[in-house]
Amino acid sequence: MLRRGTLLTRTDIMAVLNGFEETVRDITSDGGTVNTSLFNTSFSISGVFDVAMDTFDGNRHKLNVNLSKGMVMREAESQVKIEKTGTVIPQPTILEVKDSVSGKVNQQLTPGGVVELMGVNIKIVGENADCGLWFVPASGEAVKAQVIVQNKPSTLIAMIPNLSAESYSLKVMTQYTGGKPLKEPRTCLFKKTLVID
Repeated sequence: MLRRGTLLTRTDIMAVLNGFEETVRDITSDGGTVNTSLFNTSFSISGVFDVAMDTFDGNRHKLNVNLSKGMVMREAESQVKIEKTGTVIPQPTILEVKDSVSGKVNQQLTPGGVVELMGVNIKIVGENADCGLWFVPASGEAVKAQVIVQNKPSTLIAMIPNLSAESYSLKVMTQYTGGKPLKEPRTCLFKKTLVID
């Protein structure tokens, strides 16, 4: 509003906007409706009334405030330019790692035990040899989990290989998208270091 040019100050504008919001709130809370060029409000009740004389019951019914487009918004809607864009696929993310033997979270691993990963899009999918759950030591070569017990987008459970005592990072490589697999795997590295005593 200031960029468009006005004799009003930012403080004046904020005061008017705050006053408008408070007025709309007061009218609505008093059971009235608001009709502006931007939007119109109305009320509805959801829930079932058992008989004709049945009254509103907060345990069975809910009051809804509905919004519909006003003239200005309908006009703006007709002027929006449509452009097709590619789907943004969320990156695989490991949120939590639990060692089932010790019960510890984000701390340690037990060789020969079971590790449970919670996350987003961590399901292992793809024919690429790099796809899988990897245990990456502070020094030396990474070791791939050979037995996957559960393989879901939000949960990955696997057998822990017989690893030597060291600090490890966990890495998931997958071509999972929820639809057609990616051509190349994406990598997710857990931020916290896990220890084998």
